[in-house]
Amino acid sequence: MSLDAAIQAIPTMLIVWAAVTACFVAILTYRGQLTRYEQERLFLTNINPNGERQQTEIVHRIKQIQPYVRILGAATTLITIGIVAIWTLDAWKTIHS
Repeated sequence: MSLDAAIQAIPTMLIVWAAVTACFVAILTYRGQLTRYEQERLFLTNINPNGERQQTEIVHRIKQIQPYVRILGAATTLITIGIVAIWTLDAWKTIHS
């Protein structure tokens, strides 16, 4: 792929980056809501057996979404690196022309 073709792909890459990043932020927000009161529930589990069941459900949900957090985080990072690399190469080419 030539640099000119890569530069033409930047708008599309930005749209994909925005979508992936929005999903990443959404899943991080969801995980944050799950773990918001986790510490307090751990404290209450000795008193309330129902609290222990709720804690187990929270941990199970967190373990279920963890692969998605990693995949979306890695995808966001790779797309960002790609966009910055293309932009940097174009700037380098422009400076040395």
